[in-house]
Amino acid sequence: MTKAKSYEISKKIVWEAYKRVKANAGAAGVDGQSLSLFEKDLKGNLYKVWNRMSSGSYIPPPVRLVEIPKGNTGATRPLGIPTVSDRIAQTVVKLYFEPQVEPHFHPDSYGYRPGKSALDAVGVTRKRCWGQDWVIDLDIKGFFDNLDHDLVMRAVRHHTQSPWIHLFVERWLKAPVQRADGSLEERIKGSPQGSVISPLLSNLFMHYAFDEWLRRKYPAIQFARYADDAVIHAGTLFEANEVLSAIRERLGSCGLELHPEKTRIVYCQDSDRVDRYEHVKFDFLGFTFRPRRAKNRWGKPFISFLPGISVKAANRIRSTIRSWRLGATRNNQSLMDIANLVNPMVRGWVNYYGRFYRSALSPILRSLERSMVYWARRKYKRFNGHRRRAVHWLGRIARREPKLFVLWQTGLRPATGQ
Repeated sequence: MTKAKSYEISKKIVWEAYKRVKANAGAAGVDGQSLSLFEKDLKGNLYKVWNRMSSGSYIPPPVRLVEIPKGNTGATRPLGIPTVSDRIAQTVVKLYFEPQVEPHFHPDSYGYRPGKSALDAVGVTRKRCWGQDWVIDLDIKGFFDNLDHDLVMRAVRHHTQSPWIHLFVERWLKAPVQRADGSLEERIKGSPQGSVISPLLSNLFMHYAFDEWLRRKYPAIQFARYADDAVIHAGTLFEANEVLSAIRERLGSCGLELHPEKTRIVYCQDSDRVDRYEHVKFDFLGFTFRPRRAKNRWGKPFISFLPGISVKAANRIRSTIRSWRLGATRNNQSLMDIANLVNPMVRGWVNYYGRFYRSALSPILRSLERSMVYWARRKYKRFNGHRRRAVHWLGRIARREPKLFVLWQTGLRPATGQ
């Protein structure tokens, strides 16, 4: 007679979790086991995950900590990488738990939610900046590192009575972090970025610490939040200061601190808002909102408060283009090879940063155009020392095969000059 498991967890859900982890790929955790190694005994390894979770004996291994550079500042951001088995186990809990909490989340919470995106948050923020004169640009210091475990677990227990979800979520919150030197660091607060379950837990935390509190305290105030990145709209400077002070106190009571320098009140200056104020721009999800030239329906120019690609995002794109080293190391490749290399990234940039104020993206993509000209001059001797000839050659190909490069589909043509 087979002994009944402590918890009823579907094998079908474990299989679905594996498929999602496989689709997201990812690096190996502390055990060094890659996805391909895990799949060498796929049936056995998935059975182990199911068996240990169903019996309650699953103990999460430490999370491998990797420091990711933050731009060119020299600062780093900690990223936690769970093992493949642990990512599958976390996905199992997410598949069960997310449908229970998702209907309760605020409509203006956009991060890591089904059917919502960062571009949705940018779009609604753009419209609200036209209607409200002031914005509070929030920056929470070390959000993922400072999540209060007791408050997270209180929210989890409020939404599910499943003891196995309580059990495993608490174990993941407390799982140690393994640093590059092999040392282990115990965790008494926080949830590492990079884990499958962290986005859901962070949304749940902020739902009660911020979204629901703001709805109750200031029901007329509009906001948009993507994980820990949020902007709040206000009609007057007095109201903005009052709300910011209250938010600072509220988050402080939940164990979070606003960055004193990066958190600021911004004036949405445009042709109709001519007052002077210290801050007239802010960054949100890779876009800078600031006064920009626009035209009304009759073609008359005016100044509007609009989002366009931020300086940080632009610098990351330029850095990526430089890393391809088109002219330095790829002059043995064909133009089709170059297209296959760059098109996926360029398509992503255009689809995201080109959604709003697309013209701001064009000067940045010019650097790719210049790299392609340099590649042509290094590859073909007849263009050596003749930059203009290389430009015209690429221009003729662009006119003949406009779909070869996503870059050319944006309207940039080498023949137009640089």
